[in-house]
Amino acid sequence: QVNLAESGGGLLQAGDSLTLSCAASGGTISHYTVGWFRRGPGKEREFVGSISFRGSSTWLSDSVKGRFTITRDNAKNMVYQQMNSLNAEDSAKYFCAASDGIISDRPTDYNFWGPGTQVTVSS
Repeated sequence: QVNLAESGGGLLQAGDSLTLSCAASGGTISHYTVGWFRRGPGKEREFVGSISFRGSSTWLSDSVKGRFTITRDNAKNMVYQQMNSLNAEDSAKYFCAASDGIISDRPTDYNFWGPGTQVTVSS
């Protein structure tokens, strides 16, 4: 069991950068693969990226590869998503989620979810 809480969302301009944080409590984040997902207005939930237990492997979706980076600090029970060159298509509510399995892009593989943080990018 782990509780997750995202933070760092906001209103930005196209081209800006932003770092989202995912804080874990009530459990140890190092026991979990952590994924980031997003849901834009009128869109389905979309896989953004995932990072393995120790951070040795990451998988980013094609839509964010080269612009987003996922890192983790297990000592602090934190996972981060650095987002660069943001555009209006990146506007969404972003969620972090924890899985006791390997890296995956399937939401159903993730057991625990945070409430999300909103990112809005104006063009």
